[in-house]
Amino acid sequence: MAQSSWQVSPARIRSYLNRIPLATRLLVLSIFFISILGQRLPSLRDWGCLLPAETNLATLNRLSTYPFFHLSLIHLVLNLLALTPLLTNFESENGTIVTLVLFTGPFCLIPGLIYTGLTLLTHLSTNAAVCGSSIWIFLLLSSTAYATYRTNPYFVIPITSPSLHFPTWASPLLAALLIWIFIPGTSLLGHLCGCAVGYGWGSGVLKFLGPPERPLRWIEGKLNLLGRLPHYVSVDQKIYGRYGVLPSMGGSDEDVEAGTSRFRGTGPSGQRLGP
Repeated sequence: MAQSSWQVSPARIRSYLNRIPLATRLLVLSIFFISILGQRLPSLRDWGCLLPAETNLATLNRLSTYPFFHLSLIHLVLNLLALTPLLTNFESENGTIVTLVLFTGPFCLIPGLIYTGLTLLTHLSTNAAVCGSSIWIFLLLSSTAYATYRTNPYFVIPITSPSLHFPTWASPLLAALLIWIFIPGTSLLGHLCGCAVGYGWGSGVLKFLGPPERPLRWIEGKLNLLGRLPHYVSVDQKIYGRYGVLPSMGGSDEDVEAGTSRFRGTGPSGQRLGP
């Protein structure tokens, strides 16, 4: 009898894990170990969570550490299961260096600043700490949804007659609302802040946040990162592809710049971010 298609074999799991690129591995492992450590040391988690009422010049670390802490093991596991494939796709499209720069810098800082500013201005839950990597999940979902919207503006919900056409770009907002309704303690505002940055990135408005490609290509070539680092993804996907090209097959610098190379590679009480 044939094996059911829904069953996942250990070989498939190993194959998927082997395909996870470098930056995704580093970020996922950092989130896992920091969250476990934070659950063992509540004072560390209090230090790292985003608490608008206590965010000042002396505690600016909160704006960059909150995605790495989680309130419980199930909170951590569910977020990592959702984040890993999204982050893998992002890194495969943008490269390892860009992914590390963005997710340890602007993609922490900007949603955190928006959340803190809105919370302080509206006096909404200023004493409620938030933490969790789901702010990145909604950021990536929104970026993907906006890109999908350009080719597929609507998806059909066949529960009414006539069928309801829902805008593709708005699907992360619907997901954030449903999670807020059905999962107690989640932060709707935090998820919406992640969505806002994701739409900005997906639309190209925030593309300037990424480091310029020319110096990154120079660094990659100078340090031979494609050859030295397993699972490394080149910054220039249009020329190098998923795993880059062999040095003997590359074109000249002018060809690289023009994109014409002939050879291409194949604790604290409060709100949590996420379920």
